[in-house]
Amino acid sequence: MKFVTRANVGIDRMGCAWLVRRFVDRDAEFLFVSEGAKSLPQGAEPFDMPGVRLSHHGGHCSFVAMLKHFQLNDPVLRRIGRIIDEADTVQDQTLEPAATGLDLICRGIRLTSPDDRVALDRGATVYDALYAQLAAEPAEG
Repeated sequence: MKFVTRANVGIDRMGCAWLVRRFVDRDAEFLFVSEGAKSLPQGAEPFDMPGVRLSHHGGHCSFVAMLKHFQLNDPVLRRIGRIIDEADTVQDQTLEPAATGLDLICRGIRLTSPDDRVALDRGATVYDALYAQLAAEPAEG
């Protein structure tokens, strides 16, 4: 599968790419366009862009839209979605202490990566570690 998103990836787009490669299509290809691009690459599924189905809807991040679209019901993935939601969208309250730290780390990855592909690869390591840690914790009641 091919996916396209805006260049200069952050927490939500890094998470979405990790989600797709880990749980949907390990060989997925990610393409990047500049902010406000009028045309998108043919045959690529857009995500985390205004007006597309795999984007922010109902106050939730694109990661949550992908969970629903790909019917991924893993409770650890839902929690990661809440963490990204809290970091990437306006929230009335703070529930996930990891949100600020994950956002800060993803920003640093973007700043220290020569391009978006490298940032996605580096971000995948962080999301693998986050998933492993959350999976090791006792289930929420």
